[in-house]
Amino acid sequence: MTGTLITSEVDFDVEGKQAGYLRVPHSTHRSAYGWIPVPITVIRNGDGPTLVISAGVHGDEYEGQIAVATLARELDVADVRGRLILLPMVNFPAAEAGCRVSPLDDGNLNRLHPGDPKGSPSEMIAHYHEEVILPLADYAVDLHSGGTSLIYPPTLLRGPPHSPEEEVGLAKLTEAFDLPYAWVFTGGGGRGSTARTAMGAANRKGVINVMAELGGAGCVTPEVLRQAERGLRRILHALGMLPDHTPDAARGTRELHVLGSVYADGAGVFEPLKTIGDDVAEGETVALINHPDTPGQAPDAVTSPHGGLVLAMRAMAQVRRGDALYQIARDAL
Repeated sequence: MTGTLITSEVDFDVEGKQAGYLRVPHSTHRSAYGWIPVPITVIRNGDGPTLVISAGVHGDEYEGQIAVATLARELDVADVRGRLILLPMVNFPAAEAGCRVSPLDDGNLNRLHPGDPKGSPSEMIAHYHEEVILPLADYAVDLHSGGTSLIYPPTLLRGPPHSPEEEVGLAKLTEAFDLPYAWVFTGGGGRGSTARTAMGAANRKGVINVMAELGGAGCVTPEVLRQAERGLRRILHALGMLPDHTPDAARGTRELHVLGSVYADGAGVFEPLKTIGDDVAEGETVALINHPDTPGQAPDAVTSPHGGLVLAMRAMAQVRRGDALYQIARDAL
């Protein structure tokens, strides 16, 4: 028994296509016996793997929400082999508010796993995700973006393999998603993972899984959305779950190791001197922090502690000390 208080309107074991909500109990002034609706679609058709595709873990990340909702709308039972579980807005309160964290409890769902079955709404959702949903899965894909504050190119994230089976599975997901970049972690993962993320939860449950960063800046970019939707169908086909789909030719993925971030050392207006994909030398000036509030004050130069290329950058011009301006990576060896 998981001890969860969340109930599901869908039956994960029934053949066919079902759509409904996970009901997260939430008692408030305006609704004493109310519940929060987390949308879910399950498509099951015969033998085959179970794939969980999630988005909206952070509520201000939108390409994934659209891509998962599109699959839920467009795919029918006859299209699928196996079981597909689609969660377009896992942290529904955050997604409804368009915020990274839930307005109900300030919960960052990607920092709360394994959650608490009797905790705050975000903790209950994290627990249900880890203890009810993921144990059903053979594979999982969790879709993110840079949210309001960052911009990423379409980038797959994955950990190192811990078994021959996982090595084959991660390679299959990476090649099928076929995003321009892959951020490959050099450590961690596995069933002993202590990460409080959705990826950590999947690892603890033995699920072969990847994550993706897809755009950001609090908006939807058509080309990034197209790459996300294309990649998800390619994954389904590669797993044998979408047999009638005909994938186009692979474009190739550049694998990277992330070295670290470049931070603002004071408040002001961020003037980028580099953009995504640019090469950066260690010690090079990559940005200026301007001070238009102080007449005559020169901008502060920001230098990179790393040499490599820009994988992600800040989307917002106003900065404070400690804000990440860039993420720097290098080619995986």
